[in-house]
Amino acid sequence: MLNAWHLPVAPFVKQNKDNLVITLWLAGENQPERVTLRAEVDNEETTLKMHKQRSQPQPGVTAWRANIDLGSGQPRRRYSFKLLWNNRQLWFTPQGFSRFPPARLEQFAVDYPDHGPQWVNDQVFYQIFPDRFARSEKRTADQDKVYYHHAAGHDIILKAWDEPLTAQAGGSTFYGGDLDGISAKLPYLKSLGVTALYLNPVFKAPSVHKYDTQDYRHVDEQFGGDEALLRLRENTQREGIRLVLDGVFNHSGDSHAWFDRHNQSMGGACHNPDSPQRDWYSFDEEGRALDWLGYPSLPKLDFQSPTLVNEIYGGDESIVRHWLKAPWSMDGWRLDVVHMLGEAGGARNNLTHVAAITHSAKVANPDAFVFGEHFGDARQWLQADAEDASMNYRGFTFPLWGFLANTDISYDPQHIDAETCMAWMDNYRAALSHQQQLRMFNQLDSHDTARFKSLLGKDVARLPLAVTWLFTWPGIPCIYYGDEVGLDGNNDPFCRKTFPWEPEKQDKVLFSLYQRLAKVRKQSLALRYGGCQVVYAHDNVVVFVRVYNQQRVLVAINRGEACEVVLDHSPLLNVKRWLLKEGKGTIQENILSLPAVSASIWFGN
Repeated sequence: MLNAWHLPVAPFVKQNKDNLVITLWLAGENQPERVTLRAEVDNEETTLKMHKQRSQPQPGVTAWRANIDLGSGQPRRRYSFKLLWNNRQLWFTPQGFSRFPPARLEQFAVDYPDHGPQWVNDQVFYQIFPDRFARSEKRTADQDKVYYHHAAGHDIILKAWDEPLTAQAGGSTFYGGDLDGISAKLPYLKSLGVTALYLNPVFKAPSVHKYDTQDYRHVDEQFGGDEALLRLRENTQREGIRLVLDGVFNHSGDSHAWFDRHNQSMGGACHNPDSPQRDWYSFDEEGRALDWLGYPSLPKLDFQSPTLVNEIYGGDESIVRHWLKAPWSMDGWRLDVVHMLGEAGGARNNLTHVAAITHSAKVANPDAFVFGEHFGDARQWLQADAEDASMNYRGFTFPLWGFLANTDISYDPQHIDAETCMAWMDNYRAALSHQQQLRMFNQLDSHDTARFKSLLGKDVARLPLAVTWLFTWPGIPCIYYGDEVGLDGNNDPFCRKTFPWEPEKQDKVLFSLYQRLAKVRKQSLALRYGGCQVVYAHDNVVVFVRVYNQQRVLVAINRGEACEVVLDHSPLLNVKRWLLKEGKGTIQENILSLPAVSASIWFGN
């Protein structure tokens, strides 16, 4: 049986001056007579001869090598391997052997040079829904001001922190969390191992979620206003914590002065055809503004308008650049429903505008991290480099939901085994460059989904498995506030409960697991920069290895009964010994002994 090994990292990919040295390992009987590297020069497939190496990298392993010239072509280097015999051929790609040439987006890909933000890989992110995380002690009168919420048809409701959350008035119920509250809890976040924050919208808006923006240039007084954000920025910088904002540019709120449905400024586009902002929105023949998914309070912005483009992202003083420049100096943008943004009340010319938003952000801050919210397939945007990365619902969250919680994004039953789960995740990764994979934004849940703990139901013992997976799979782990102490809750609004600061309400065992995993990730270059190879996937068990130079990290996930797993021989697993870093499994030669419902991590040396 013929076996092949290649990952888009060292020792298989190394830069030597102006060349990228690509190495393929082969083992087994009936090895090919020739191997060629199918690479690209400016998007044109080119055949490069590979040379068989005299010395073996490991006993029984043959190495083939070729160079890709970095002096020409595009930075994204796509390639695959063609194995040739006198009467047949095979192709080798990230998804294994094939008898026919792979699609372009199914090949290995590395970015040389990599123009993405280099700081991202090292982060542990933490997502905060500001009203529900922490309430500061000192508050202004404006922070607890009751006002009429037009979209809801009644006054907003103010609640005490420990009052239960109900389904009524979800978008109009406030608990008083604010930005100074976040500042006060930075020591807690650092103790957890958090190094970067992603905040749900903070700009002035009537709802609690703030996705109905009323003013993009000022922070909502309920959260403490501009001064509170500036204090938080200064505090996070002092603590070495990155800070990313939520950009809601697909639509504004209907209370924004640009639109002004409620005639508060008397000059908005809603009722005035002569308004300077009239072409910033799209209207049907009856004069009704087109909106986001049938919500009249969220009128769609129309990027056909050059003046809107200039205001949102095009100009030097645009909103996108404003918050990335001093004194704010934010580290990036998460872009809300960004695949829906575009022209004429829809998503026409979407890629053009998304790429331009990202480009504009980089003008203000070359190291800005720009990633999009995509519940569906984000690869179209990532292949076009319109974003640095995306929220990885499709490639991480949903496969885990299916494998561990038996549900899908529609909360319908979904029962998948280990083979299906890993095929799903590997298929999604295959279209992304290695560097993009490392920047994907991985979460178990978010403000838009039920908490993973609640999805598990009677299988809540599987929660540590998911947390371990979050910190060890390629991409950036992001903790949704409260997950680390066992906060539960079904879909919106129950996934937005207040943080339980009373120690007796916190799961200390779970918190400790998060702490340990953050430390394990910090200790390992392989977990932050390495390639990933699934080495076993059957029934209830998934085993994968992370590889970076000589570093190896082996991760085993077992959702079922205690068992023994026999791993196929692989030179990727050829280490002197394995050191157990987390969990309770054991390794003897190539046999893993795994406890029931467990996750284990070993470092190889």
